[in-house]
Amino acid sequence: MGKPTGFLEIERQVSTEIEPLKRIKNFNEFHKPLSRDEQSCQGARCMDCGVPFCQNGKVIQGMVSGCPLNNLIPEWNDLIFHKNYKAALKRLLKTNNFPEFTSRVCPALCEAACTCGCGRWLKWKLCYCKRKWKCHHWNSLCF
Repeated sequence: MGKPTGFLEIERQVSTEIEPLKRIKNFNEFHKPLSRDEQSCQGARCMDCGVPFCQNGKVIQGMVSGCPLNNLIPEWNDLIFHKNYKAALKRLLKTNNFPEFTSRVCPALCEAACTCGCGRWLKWKLCYCKRKWKCHHWNSLCF
């Protein structure tokens, strides 16, 4: 874990969106991505609790808790925090071959399953970060 007190020190930050009246004029991406440094800071917010319900998608009384793809969330966050992007990609692809697709429909169940339970502390739109990071950095890291 990169920053044990990151969830206390770093405010949650999410990407901004282009206003609906502007984005209906084209089919471009309407989320403005966080910079790599901002993504790294958000990765530091994962407290690596040791009981990562976030990465284990289970059905509990008819409801899903955690990532149904079993993405290794704490490990991935730590690699992003340390800016080890090639290893982060390898880690992500162990459980999800198409993060650029699945992240677009991801309901972020990992955020709801966080053991901290303090949404304003740990949630940071992992699905969006995974999609943007994978789409923009795939070619530079692997080819």
